[in-house]
Amino acid sequence: MAKCELTGKSKQYGNNVSFSLRRTKRVFKPNIQNKTITINGKKVRMKLSTQAIRTLKKKGAIS
Repeated sequence: MAKCELTGKSKQYGNNVSFSLRRTKRVFKPNIQNKTITINGKKVRMKLSTQAIRTLKKKGAIS
């Protein structure tokens, strides 16, 4: 399952809406990437959403 290990962001449900406004179910999946980050001198591989990666870069946690 696509889930961010840091933020817990996972899939969401919604509708496809056609031009005639008919609705069918669909799934919005988060953009999950495998990323190696250093925590207390140890390299740890995590599945992170791109939003979490951007936030970590902004805070200076990863380069």
